[in-house]
Amino acid sequence: MSKKIAFIGAGSFGFTRSLVRDILTYPAFEDCTIALMDINEERLSYIKAAVDKIIAAGNYPAKVIATTDRAEALKDADGVVCTILSGGVHIWRYDIEIPKKYGVDINVGDTRGPAGIFRALRTIPVMLDICRDIERYCPDAVFLNYTNPMAMLCRAMQGETKVKVTGLCHSVQGTAEMLASWIGAPMEEITYVCAGINHQAWYLEFKWNGKDAYPLIREAVQRPEIYNQEQVRNEMFLHLGYYVTESSGHNSEYNAWFRKRPDLIEKYCTHGTGWNPGEYAYILKEYLKREDTWKDDIKAWLNKDTIDLRRGNEYAAGIFNATIGDGTMYKFNGNVRNFGLIDNLPEGCCVEVPVLASKYGLEPIHVGPLPDHLAILNNINARCEELVVEGSLTGDPNKIYQAVYFDPLTSAVLSLAEIKEMVREMFEVNREWLPQFKHFS
Repeated sequence: MSKKIAFIGAGSFGFTRSLVRDILTYPAFEDCTIALMDINEERLSYIKAAVDKIIAAGNYPAKVIATTDRAEALKDADGVVCTILSGGVHIWRYDIEIPKKYGVDINVGDTRGPAGIFRALRTIPVMLDICRDIERYCPDAVFLNYTNPMAMLCRAMQGETKVKVTGLCHSVQGTAEMLASWIGAPMEEITYVCAGINHQAWYLEFKWNGKDAYPLIREAVQRPEIYNQEQVRNEMFLHLGYYVTESSGHNSEYNAWFRKRPDLIEKYCTHGTGWNPGEYAYILKEYLKREDTWKDDIKAWLNKDTIDLRRGNEYAAGIFNATIGDGTMYKFNGNVRNFGLIDNLPEGCCVEVPVLASKYGLEPIHVGPLPDHLAILNNINARCEELVVEGSLTGDPNKIYQAVYFDPLTSAVLSLAEIKEMVREMFEVNREWLPQFKHFS
């Protein structure tokens, strides 16, 4: 029987194109129905054309429907993918600009810290609504979330609903490929154990043909051309002894070490973060530019004579194949609640650990304790995330103030009174997006 896979927020062109391409490479899904849902009809029409092009290029017997009706997309779906953005760049910009005014220089702002926190507050209610629709229209579906801030959204959904949901990020496999390339190792000869929290998980083991490859990585990062690719992460590695997932641009925000003074931003965050320069003004300009250029970009892709149909390295298609396809087991790193998985992180918080997907569902794998010094940093961020989720669910603004008080970067720059003033201002500009809060003080 053919399967149905729904994409909520299908107008996220890059994700939707690559995931549809990957899903259709599995024989179990060649004749599936791809249900594309987005609230923007213009973007929806373009992604429908893009998916039609992929289906035609692969000569697949798959079908595609496009709708602005979430219920229609979800009805009887076997799998669901989410790539939404709650509020566009014109509200997101305040997540960056208001902290900057107070001296908190944020780089990307979609995961944690004051910017990630307010993105979470805008998005948690929407994600819970999506989950309630899944419970209503396709209660047995496997739900894969790609929307940030990953940890806080997954923590809310997994705590408040019965949906079979996990969160996926490409930083684990992407960083593993980067490290393998640095030491000249074929990726098929690399094995690793990676665990922590989203965007700040650690390679507890990294082996080449079964032998510890960390000595080779230490040698590699001494070379300027490699050190300068990822200055923040390489500094963290040299001092902490373990490599962290996600880019230097992101990780520069998640600790107190790199973005608290202009000289440190210049030294570590401007020339080797993956964003050049590594300051908010550039990122904001790039996101605003995309608002004007997205149509040209998708038209150019649609006008290509040929497209690459080879499977990429995102997890989603392999998970779907294992759970609702031919049942071939698939191991990945996913975001799940910490019930006996990482011994020295908060019970019930959202962690990113190895997960085994099979016809029996999604089974997280026990990792044990992190090295103590890594657990300290993860604990701070995970406990702040717990406060945010509780604050969002209860409408208690004090939980949000407290979460930002202890955010590593913010607390390295501002006093408690300054943080409260900054957060109150962020509440005000987000007022229409935060109906769960009746007051902000």
